[in-house]
Amino acid sequence: MKYKKITDTHVHTDNSPDGNHSAMLLCETAESMGIRAIAFCDHCETDVFYKDSYDRRVTQAYFEVARARSAFLGKLLVLEGIELGEPAYDTELAEKIITSQEYDFVIGSLHNLREREDFYYMTSFEGMDIDALVKEYFDELIIMAQWGKFDTMAHITYPFRYFFKVAGITVDIDKYKKQTDELFKLLAEKDIALEINTAGLRQPINKTSPELDSVKRFKQLGGRMITLGSDAHFAEHLAAGIETGMDMALEAGFGAVTIFQKRVPIEIPIE
Repeated sequence: MKYKKITDTHVHTDNSPDGNHSAMLLCETAESMGIRAIAFCDHCETDVFYKDSYDRRVTQAYFEVARARSAFLGKLLVLEGIELGEPAYDTELAEKIITSQEYDFVIGSLHNLREREDFYYMTSFEGMDIDALVKEYFDELIIMAQWGKFDTMAHITYPFRYFFKVAGITVDIDKYKKQTDELFKLLAEKDIALEINTAGLRQPINKTSPELDSVKRFKQLGGRMITLGSDAHFAEHLAAGIETGMDMALEAGFGAVTIFQKRVPIEIPIE
């Protein structure tokens, strides 16, 4: 690998509805690759927490990761995380979820707009106002950041993947500079990290989320911490694109990436 210390702080086990491999297998793969630290952050969608049985899933995930952490002690740093989707839709429940276990790391994310399906499942955008959807999405990210009880904000251009995949639509994020600047300032003020999510490099859009210019802007507006996540749902995708993310972080002015232990940020120099 190009860099000495590779961290991947956004990985899903088979306790996520779309996950495919166990924490133990993922750890075996990570160790064989020479990865320094891995954070398991299985999905927990706040707005459908009970309906879609996330109450059971997150408990199972927590204890399976704990077993993997014990098994790989001294060989791989295994972090207990959770990807908390749509927390602003029910902040009381969201706070209950993240305090129910001793998490190392909480990702805040947004996969769907209120009372609508995940962009991932949408098969057509015909007749939809894409501009209005993007504005509403960024407004929801701002509300989430105002709540702010998470450690990093994930894939802030998440819908862009599916606009492109389904309809070939490319979104110019510069059109939403007022909203994204407000978002980045909020994250900076609350000392919340911004995630460089590399999953898009494996998808038709072939871009990170967000792209380099947004990472630079976050830095300009006072952002201090960057996390790196492959968003892997398969063992073979562990750390995929992470070195590209490290290149981006350096170019944007970040000399380190951040991991979290017991919700405390730890900087890992990029070298």
